Amino acid sequence: HLPEVVVMPANTEEVAAVMKIANEFDVPVTPRSAGTSVSCGAVPVCGGIVLLMERMDKILELNKEGMYMVVEAGARTLEIQEYANKEGFLYAGDPCSADSCLIGGNLATNAGGNKAVRYGTTRDQVHEIEFVSPTGEIIEVGARLKKCSTGYCLEQLVMGSEGTLGIITKATLKLLPLCPYKFDLVAVFTDPDKAIDLIDEAASRLNMSSMREYEEALRDKKEALENVQEEKENAVAAGDMDYAVELHKEEEKLSLELR
Repeated sequence: HLPEVVVMPANTEEVAAVMKIANEFDVPVTPRSAGTSVSCGAVPVCGGIVLLMERMDKILELNKEGMYMVVEAGARTLEIQEYANKEGFLYAGDPCSADSCLIGGNLATNAGGNKAVRYGTTRDQVHEIEFVSPTGEIIEVGARLKKCSTGYCLEQLVMGSEGTLGIITKATLKLLPLCPYKFDLVAVFTDPDKAIDLIDEAASRLNMSSMREYEEALRDKKEALENVQEEKENAVAAGDMDYAVELHKEEEKLSLELR
């Protein structure tokens, strides 16, 4: 299935102009993000126009106080994650094709991924979106609010509609504080049921309160280690080697606890 025309818009206004022309002459339009989808959602089965969104790739804003970022639909998901991480934040949307997919495709398909069980799918990471309707109107839906209980949740309707209700051109994404510590865990099970049951058990035990206590304990140990290291250096400089040896043993103990 080949299109008659491939258009690469540079901004929302150009997307709107294309949609108005296509609507006037009854030409089918297939929006295409990075094309990583295994469901062939970007294949132009009716021909017409393929709207390639790769040029709209800007990260427009990252607001630290409001903990959000504004991106165009063609921004690469991995670059969004890296940009947020660099500023001390986490963008929790993490589809398995994050290194190559674009955020517009994630929004249009409501992509899941590795962190979906913990943080939700792509639609759970979004405050508001801008999209172009099939008749070419530019529409903004959603709100940059923690509580938004007024009217229809139209942004949730558009996300996951795979371009059938409109073409997403911009989004305001939610950010979370980046966890200062992380570790990898390998668990070996002899029974599949035990592996499945572990998820519910872990979720019930590792609540947010216990995680905060865990992070605070790690932070305290790290500060204690830094104090011991500084005190050891002072003891060595003062020639008190017996005390320096004691501090060295304490340093090793704290280092092991932090691993």
